[in-house]
Amino acid sequence: MKPALINKHPSKPERWQDLPLGADIKSLLEKEMAEVSHQFFGYHLVRLGHLSSQIELATCPIKHQVNITSSEQTATQVMGTAVDLPLRENSVDAFLLAHELDFSKDPHQILREIDRAIMPNGYLVLTGFNPFSLCGLFKYLPFNKGNILHDARFFSCARVKDWLQLLGFEIVDTNYLLFNELFLQRKLSQASKWSSWCYRYLPWLSTMYVIVARKREIPLSIIKPKWKTKTKFSTVGASVRNGVMQVEAPLKPASK
Repeated sequence: MKPALINKHPSKPERWQDLPLGADIKSLLEKEMAEVSHQFFGYHLVRLGHLSSQIELATCPIKHQVNITSSEQTATQVMGTAVDLPLRENSVDAFLLAHELDFSKDPHQILREIDRAIMPNGYLVLTGFNPFSLCGLFKYLPFNKGNILHDARFFSCARVKDWLQLLGFEIVDTNYLLFNELFLQRKLSQASKWSSWCYRYLPWLSTMYVIVARKREIPLSIIKPKWKTKTKFSTVGASVRNGVMQVEAPLKPASK
């Protein structure tokens, strides 16, 4: 297993058009998010990264949606880096990360920053490219060497889930999307027999996955012991007469 932390920053897409079939992938994720975002609640939602900030969440109950990217864009509202978020602790109700971990140098630090800024019971939705898919295989083949997917990290869904659970997140749902190698830029066909068969029998080989997680915090409570200490007193035969305490000796049997 390759280490999560690397020395060099991978090339990062700033638009969905920088990815092969990016516009189609964006449309597919927006349909998925339209269903997932219904369970969100609160006041503040952060779309972290260039790709996330371009995802439309028109039906999301959280209306205050902030885009955070590292460069000036038309969709950028707050400039900042994912490894050092300009946010207070416990201030965000939901996060959206569209392939942010796939093009990051230190994914652990990104998740730690989200864990710091998210509210208890807040939602985190992230998408990633599956290394066990056809797309993950084509990454290591000499196809379209200028394709930005060659720089993607391709973390497995199980590995990302393990990171989240170590930070106290509960995995609410996992969805698998798309069966396409992407490098050949063949048109997406979700309704084909091949896709339907893969969705039913081989979902773990999908090109992308969507993880929905929720931050859980168990409050500390004082547990009182059920047992109580009882003071034991030993009785002593004694009597008080004329202000003088006399200790009565035990009776002895009469001698025969």
